[in-house]
Amino acid sequence: MMNKIRKTPAEWRAQLSAESFYVTREAGTERPFSGELYRVSAAGDYHCICCDSLLFKSGTKFDAGCGWPSFWAEAEPGATERHRDTSHGMVREEVRCARCDAHLGHVFPDGPEPTGERYCINSVALQFYQDE
Repeated sequence: MMNKIRKTPAEWRAQLSAESFYVTREAGTERPFSGELYRVSAAGDYHCICCDSLLFKSGTKFDAGCGWPSFWAEAEPGATERHRDTSHGMVREEVRCARCDAHLGHVFPDGPEPTGERYCINSVALQFYQDE
């Protein structure tokens, strides 16, 4: 079991951009098609913007046409946690970083095989490291 990272809101604000703070610490959402990682197709790894934990790999990224980076699996089992989200009059599965509880986005059961899942993730919640 990994140690959770805990910081005060002031500590997170000092570390993150205003938009990343809004999305990751206040469960916000960036506008669709606005994130810089939406169209990235290079090979590499996607890490949590808050704690740098590996969350997703480019080999599981696909274009779902939804406006946010989409992945059909997390990088490793347990990299993320799921929580029931009943906000906005909907029932969804929220995805958070397992290490720091950053809100990342949501997961839906309409993705491609082999998992059939679509992790719909905010670009500003991620840091991309391109393979060399």
